Amino acid sequence: MSLAAFFTPQSVAIIGASTNTKKLGYAVLENLVHGGFLNDQRRVYPINPKAKEILGLKAYPSVLDVSETIDLAVIVIPYAIVPAALRTCGEKGIPAAIVISAGFREAGMEGLQRERELVEIAQEYGIRLIGPNCLGVIDTVSLLNASFSTGMPPSGPMAFMSQSGALGTAILDWAQAGRLGLSKFVSLGNKADVDEADLMLAWQDDPSVRVIMIYTEGLPDGQEFIRVARQVSRKKPIVAVKSGVTLAGSRAVSSHTGSLAGSEQAYQAAFQQAGVLRANSIQDLFDQALAFAYLPELHSDRIAIVTNAGGPGILATDALSRAGLQLARFDPARMQALEAYLPDAASAANPVDVLGDAGADRYRFAMEQVVADPHVDGILVILTPQATTQIPETAQVVAEIAGQASIPILACFMGEARVQEGVEILDAHKVPSFPHPERAALALKALSTYRNYRQRPLPEYETISVDRDFVRTKLDQVLSEGRVSIGDPETRGILSAYGFQIPPSQLAETSDQAVAMADEIGYPVVMKIASPDILHKTDVGGVKVGLENAEDVRDAFDLITYRAQRYLPDARLQGCLVQKMVPPGLEILIGMNRDPQFGPLVTFGLGGIYVEILKDVAFRLAPFSRLEADAMLEEIRAHALLDGFRGQQPVDKSAIIDALLRIAQLVIDFPEIAELDINPFVVYEKERGGVALDMRLVLTPNEHAPVSETSHDLAESVR
Repeated sequence: MSLAAFFTPQSVAIIGASTNTKKLGYAVLENLVHGGFLNDQRRVYPINPKAKEILGLKAYPSVLDVSETIDLAVIVIPYAIVPAALRTCGEKGIPAAIVISAGFREAGMEGLQRERELVEIAQEYGIRLIGPNCLGVIDTVSLLNASFSTGMPPSGPMAFMSQSGALGTAILDWAQAGRLGLSKFVSLGNKADVDEADLMLAWQDDPSVRVIMIYTEGLPDGQEFIRVARQVSRKKPIVAVKSGVTLAGSRAVSSHTGSLAGSEQAYQAAFQQAGVLRANSIQDLFDQALAFAYLPELHSDRIAIVTNAGGPGILATDALSRAGLQLARFDPARMQALEAYLPDAASAANPVDVLGDAGADRYRFAMEQVVADPHVDGILVILTPQATTQIPETAQVVAEIAGQASIPILACFMGEARVQEGVEILDAHKVPSFPHPERAALALKALSTYRNYRQRPLPEYETISVDRDFVRTKLDQVLSEGRVSIGDPETRGILSAYGFQIPPSQLAETSDQAVAMADEIGYPVVMKIASPDILHKTDVGGVKVGLENAEDVRDAFDLITYRAQRYLPDARLQGCLVQKMVPPGLEILIGMNRDPQFGPLVTFGLGGIYVEILKDVAFRLAPFSRLEADAMLEEIRAHALLDGFRGQQPVDKSAIIDALLRIAQLVIDFPEIAELDINPFVVYEKERGGVALDMRLVLTPNEHAPVSETSHDLAESVR
């Protein structure tokens, strides 16, 4: 259902409009009356059973007493009577309602029940609902201020949605200071109905919106967010801040809005795969939004710097390099022109140093030469306030050239009091300016990241031929026995059914069986304790490698089982797994943890015993494409080991990618798989493939049920 009634209504009713200037019902009505919304075509109806008139407008006891059509209701009354008021909205046929009132999910279980009642009423009457527990909605294009904020923010191409109303008031105050131009502002509150995905869809084709900004504390329907964001981000940039990413922050989220915070890794993967640009702070959010709102596209990453001070030029160079950008190499003709015009002590190379005594004319010449160079894709202009610096005049030059250029031009006027007039001129001409080169570099990086995302092909998901029936039977058997943990011996059959290469192995319950199996498999062999209750076998001395004969096998069996019983006397021991010893190779980890918001989060990194120490891992949410799996390999810090290092041969990357795709398909096919761990997966040289050596699964009987507290949380262990 369209959300147009929230942004372009022709008539608005304020349920709870008040004559008391200290109440929210008065503030909301005043914003609508004095903010420019009210005119000959648009109507505002105060709803208050005890008042005849408020702010010069006739008041009505109920929306049912208004004879005209009402497009939008804003509810600002005590929480106990909100459900009844919403029902009258339904009876009136009002299609949209903003519930500013608090006292719902954020107030505990009783509040949650009240919120569920609101949702049921809204669904019964087909009402779209924003809130409850929100600040309201602002649309500067239609001059609608259906909120209790103070004043209307300046108009501009940014749309902002926030789960926090208090943060929203601060953002609106910053906007009114002149640096942010907003077309839309929505305080989502508890998100009982309308959420981030709904607003992204509503704004994807809105010509007044060039960039979408999001502050969120949790995304309960993570898969829907990814689906919608992937679609919308192809049309316009989305920049998001996610709070509650630390353990302490996650607790704060639960107590604030009742949102369930997913793991930091899942959010990072979700944003990356959906094309959402991640901001690490509110400042970073604004910096990126400024760049997207007012700058043209960055076609490549060659940046030029024009500065009147060498030190800031070096700082900018370092910042650009850290951001993955590069200094442009000028055309020889441009270099010659700069050398002929600039003083001898100046630098005509990049960064162009016009020297501390440069006036506006010298800046103009340097910028005109650089902007005309075909090897330059963006320009960062740095100014420090020196004795002869013409600050407002230089700002005018920057604004003039930026307004005519087809490439992004950013400014960095360093300082505060002396450069203020120049910054105000840049702001007035919509030239993004930053007090430090590092912030400007990150804004340029955002432009580059977004360009690269849009140039990537849409993901194509593969379906691999596997034996689902075998896995279905095995999982049903385990669950019917009341078990949720599946150890190495049973997991081998499941992975084999999905095409994994597994070394020959057998489960021995006695030392005599172990010897017979080793003789059959062929020496040398590896022996490992078999128990669904022991995850880290090496921690209890539960692994012996390089066993060359029957005596070695018999001794190893007795020692391993003795150690396991001693260290974990309550563990269920199935015996020992006798496995053919494979040639050495590079050990990697492949795992999965099912995130409550986003679903299966697949992990890749170096394997063996070091994964929890090094934490060098990459994540993707399943499903993902072959290209996305390939990108995982490049994201770990030790990716050079995959390509061969100091005489080592490159490993078979295609085998790793294939294994990641098979795991992704397995955990999508069977939602009851809550966790999975293959560690190590040994990968060999090119075209030699890889083998899975040690593995474990954890199930949950229902895909929506919580994972057992005793299960191993792989994503947490490598956080």
